[in-house]
Amino acid sequence: MSDDVTTPRLLLLDGHSLAYRAYFALPVDNFSTHTGQATNAVFGFTSMLINMLRDEKPTHIVVAFDVSRHSFRTDKYADYKATRSESPQPFQGQVSLIKEVLEALRIPVVEKPGYEADDVIATLATQAREGGMDVLISSGDRDAFQLATDKVTILYPGRGVSDVRRMTPAAIEEKYFVPPSRYRDKAALVGETSDNLTGVPGVGDKTAAKWINEYGGLDGVVAQADKIKGKAGESLRAHLAEVLRNYDLNALVCDLELPLRPEDARWAGWDREAVHQLFDALEFRVLRERLYSYLEAVEPEAESGFDLEAQVLPTGGVAAWLTEHAAAAPVGVAVTGTFGRGTGQVSGIAVATGGGPAAWFDPAALDETDERAVAAWLADPARPKVIHDAKPTLLAFRAHGWTLAGVTTDTALAAYLAKPDQRGYDLTDLALRYLKRELKVDAPDDGQLTLSFEGVDEDTAAEESVMLRARATLDLADVLIAELSQDGGESQRLLAELEQPLSVVLAEMESQGIAADTDYLSELESNFAAEVKSAQQGAHEVVGREFNLGSPKQLQEILFVERGLPKTKKIKSGYTTDADALQKLFTDTGDPVLAHLLRHRDVAKLKSTVDGLLKSTSDDGRIHTTFNQTVAATGRLSSTDPNLQNIPIRTEEGRRIRRAFVVGAGFEQLMTADYSQIEMRIMAHLSEDVALIEAFNSGEDFHAVTASSVFHVPLGEVNADQRRKIKAMNYGLAYGLSAFGLSNQLTISTTEANALMEEYFLRFGGVRDYLQTVVNQATKDGYTATVLGRRRYLPDLTSDNRQRQEMAKRMALNAPIQGSAADIMKLAMLKVDAALTSSGLTSRMLLQVHDELVFEVAPGEKEPLEELVRREMGEAYPLAVPLEVSVGTGRDWNGADH
Repeated sequence: MSDDVTTPRLLLLDGHSLAYRAYFALPVDNFSTHTGQATNAVFGFTSMLINMLRDEKPTHIVVAFDVSRHSFRTDKYADYKATRSESPQPFQGQVSLIKEVLEALRIPVVEKPGYEADDVIATLATQAREGGMDVLISSGDRDAFQLATDKVTILYPGRGVSDVRRMTPAAIEEKYFVPPSRYRDKAALVGETSDNLTGVPGVGDKTAAKWINEYGGLDGVVAQADKIKGKAGESLRAHLAEVLRNYDLNALVCDLELPLRPEDARWAGWDREAVHQLFDALEFRVLRERLYSYLEAVEPEAESGFDLEAQVLPTGGVAAWLTEHAAAAPVGVAVTGTFGRGTGQVSGIAVATGGGPAAWFDPAALDETDERAVAAWLADPARPKVIHDAKPTLLAFRAHGWTLAGVTTDTALAAYLAKPDQRGYDLTDLALRYLKRELKVDAPDDGQLTLSFEGVDEDTAAEESVMLRARATLDLADVLIAELSQDGGESQRLLAELEQPLSVVLAEMESQGIAADTDYLSELESNFAAEVKSAQQGAHEVVGREFNLGSPKQLQEILFVERGLPKTKKIKSGYTTDADALQKLFTDTGDPVLAHLLRHRDVAKLKSTVDGLLKSTSDDGRIHTTFNQTVAATGRLSSTDPNLQNIPIRTEEGRRIRRAFVVGAGFEQLMTADYSQIEMRIMAHLSEDVALIEAFNSGEDFHAVTASSVFHVPLGEVNADQRRKIKAMNYGLAYGLSAFGLSNQLTISTTEANALMEEYFLRFGGVRDYLQTVVNQATKDGYTATVLGRRRYLPDLTSDNRQRQEMAKRMALNAPIQGSAADIMKLAMLKVDAALTSSGLTSRMLLQVHDELVFEVAPGEKEPLEELVRREMGEAYPLAVPLEVSVGTGRDWNGADH
């Protein structure tokens, strides 16, 4: 292959071959969207493709796919590929998603009815080679080896998605003992199992190569078949018909009429917006980052830079600049520094005006006059500011001693409300998407920046970058507000009255943190470490030897070979040993090894959680989590560093971890308050189902009341199993639960699950009607909405891709209920915070975990705080049924349970 960088290079990929290999290389259980769509084949294929684009730097690209299993070869030989099993159910539909990825990457797909992808590739490779191109063929089909020349290299996938072998003519001859021009001859003799082409029994690569080289190719071997001695010769003569059949079918067609030629497939880069939309739906955050790191999007992406008069302010010059430029009109603000753990440190501040000057200053270099001026300007609500992701900035300013007010637009929150399904809201990306401008400091002569230096070092690239961010934030706010205004003002109201005020409340909660008993956590960590070791030793004793409990290969050998347990789901490396499969296997068999394995996994996870909490405890003895408002598309908050919403509560050992969260010095106890069955209450409100509303208004156990209705038994005679089944039904329906899903959840037959659902809908017909209506309405409108008008746009409801359409339908069922619950909780937090401030109580709100709030109670304030919390949470939003609030108190989080 040519080393000349100017020689055009064509990359040809066998789509089905690579997709299938990707499916078996990556565990399907680890790659799916939150709606349940399997994506392992899509992820693996896309990952391989990105690697090849990065490493091989092709100038032209084509991906070929088979149209169907029928081709001219099956016409010649009906059993061609007949032994190939039907594609696994999770694989089905992923090829169409791969084609959508290729469309977003602007890579052409070529198919030819009646032919295979190999033939398309052979035709394009031949044309490209004759046209002077270098050619790379990525395929897991060894038939492609016959195409290798000094201008054509085969990229043959090995294990996993990153192992690729470069099969040059020399490499092919070294492995198979014949040159590529004779590979078809060799394949005819040895056969190809995957194509159901049987070869000569007892003849392998070495024997076939020996004959081919000795007799001058397959023609010579056939002509001299009578002279080949021994059993191999007898076998050859007995199977000559199959050999000739194989040779005929192995031939690749190199002269197809196709819709494009190699020169038409020049690759200009990927479509940024299309990739965003698709990768958001597929939840491919890592792959999107790799695209940004390795490859250029379609140009021109940025129409221009930012025309900005930028000034680095000297000591003593900040107050006057703010007075002149940052008074009445909104300004963009951007900061640099360190952020996290409920605090921060500001190292630089940039302020940009609309169409005018921008300035940067160092907070550590302010004189007394400037310090007072900056503090007054930041704290003044009448001096409007626009900030991207204001909460970390607010915390960093607070650590400096400043108060931040007057934030009119947080562009991160605005972008989240505009497109809640994105997986990130980076300012650089948003500037490109909305403003078509690049946040980049270029050479001084590009006209992008006009810099003014007043006795300072002119090496100011870092400061210029921050000023550009401030200006981009200001410009971005105008565009985003205009977009949010298109729904009649609902989204603008959510931004101004809910999300932005909530970020201030969350900042306060992050700053306060929650006290942790580190001595208890250390003791707990030691206990869990001992439990991990005990479970490991128990497994070793049962098996009779030591083995690695984390090795799937060793587990497969022990469980399915040595112990003869029923095999789990088939995967490429054998049979799955994931937690769900082993739990079911243990339920079915009770095997003691499985008991130890499951115990080991449980306590190892608990130990890891405790380790994380210990590392997250700050010097003040408190854990300061970070609350995220822009992660969940439904509007729910999430928690990171550490994730306090992931502390288990349904097991005794999980509750032991909650005991480590304790009341802090100067406070009396912790109080928890949560909404009881809020999703079902919202379901009753939205569906207007009379029977469901009556069940709530009865004041009795809701699940028992609904079970009584479904099973036609008096309330007092509802047993635990009946209540369990209806509880699963009640919650499951709100998330699009199917009869199959219900049967798995309750370990009952699909027939019984169907009957249960039918009976449920007979009693609660309004729920059935609502579930049907919400999807139909969302399909018509293109979005769903919560009780506060929060929209989730679902364009895939009308997608031609059935898998993406089904994903969107599940989202349409889920979003209004879960999103309304999130909105009501956010309203409650704002109301509780305002009431605490006006009441003069010194108790404080520390955590929000799903439907629960955690408070630190000041001495003597338990009763007034409980009354305040019950009132404000219970009246957060008027539903057709009451919002029931449960409250508990204790010296630790677990003790405050109720």
